Amino acid sequence: MAVISHAQFSSEDRLPSDATQAVAFFWLSAFYFVYCARPEDWIPLLGHVSLAKITGLFVLLAMLFTAGRGPRSINNLPKEVYYLFFLTAILFASSVLSPVWKGGAFWATVDFAKVIVAWIATFLLVTTLARFRRIVFVQAASVVVISIVALTNARTSPRLGSVLGGIYSNPNDLAIAIVLCLPFCLAFLLTAKTAARKLIWCLAILPMMAALFLTGSRSGFIDLIVSGTVLLWHFGIKGRRPQLILGTGLIGVLLFVLFGQVVMERFSAISDSSVSSETAEVALASYEERRLAMEKSLDAIAQYPILGVGTTNFETYSGMWREVHMSYLQIAAEGGIPALIVYLLYFGRGFTNLRRLRRMQPDSETLLFAGAAHSSLVGFVVGACFAPVAYLYFPYFAVCYTSVLLAMAKEKAPVAETAPSRFRFANVDLKGRRSRALTL
Repeated sequence: MAVISHAQFSSEDRLPSDATQAVAFFWLSAFYFVYCARPEDWIPLLGHVSLAKITGLFVLLAMLFTAGRGPRSINNLPKEVYYLFFLTAILFASSVLSPVWKGGAFWATVDFAKVIVAWIATFLLVTTLARFRRIVFVQAASVVVISIVALTNARTSPRLGSVLGGIYSNPNDLAIAIVLCLPFCLAFLLTAKTAARKLIWCLAILPMMAALFLTGSRSGFIDLIVSGTVLLWHFGIKGRRPQLILGTGLIGVLLFVLFGQVVMERFSAISDSSVSSETAEVALASYEERRLAMEKSLDAIAQYPILGVGTTNFETYSGMWREVHMSYLQIAAEGGIPALIVYLLYFGRGFTNLRRLRRMQPDSETLLFAGAAHSSLVGFVVGACFAPVAYLYFPYFAVCYTSVLLAMAKEKAPVAETAPSRFRFANVDLKGRRSRALTL
């Protein structure tokens, strides 16, 4: 009777908890949409509303209300989120003690720290594969929309620069964001149940590729080649889909022929100084500026090795008003060498999670999204060598996705692992003799 009444209580108590989690997940999805799609940049009426602050506040409140009511709690947080906490703490210390501009660095760190709230909320609320698909869909679909909006302004904005604000204001950042989302778009294409949905995802990938090439981003192009190779290895070779490799190669070459002229000119400017087009001249000047910025970042690290010059303060410190186009130097110059070490440890955990997940032999759909996350992470690791994306949320989300996938696999595994041991214990008495009563 006690067992039955407890089961009844649990089922009745689960309803308000599920409803609260659903509301919390709605606000989490809204935050992802606002951050990834930036609707205030292309919907005029929303330009005067601080959507990010509103949705971020509701995510924080929802997380507080749902703490301990779901299958996961704060006590289940993985090691990588503590690395993220530590990294943010170092950046706050760096900002307060900054030799350049304390106020600017502090508020830039506050802006970055919002990723912790989104990270924890994602880990606590995304407890099923269906929810995982929805939250990743919001990110991927948002970048599809951003690509289309950017393409509509391609004639008036060279390299799609300043078409949008925030994280997409720089063409290189836009290109990296597209590369990091392409693997998930392809995963949705492969898992689509109907031909219509597959066609929709095919059509969604095309403007992303076109926008990527039109940015003229050399780092984005290199990133695409590396990330795409890893992706096709997962989906094409390991997944035994040779037609995917052929189709992707043909479409990629065709789009590059149509939209890749700017990329080619910018690459040519590095190796051939005789190229005289305006694009090539700008690209050569950009290359020289980046080389000089890297030298100055090394000076900053040597002068302030412990806490750096403060978040986003390198532009002022260098006197060039340019970011250093390498995330690893960026985080080391602005947060110090300890920040760089924690930064590397954090992203290393993403690859560790994926290795552990593969050893658990999850279902095919989970394995597919794990391959997409791996491709996205590899894309970031390579892209970070050429772009200042240390504070972009997307790569932090990718590590969070690996944590969520691993947690879901662990939550399924104990049922299969612990049931046999309970059965053996239940059927053996203290003297080692089998108990017929407990074998029923």
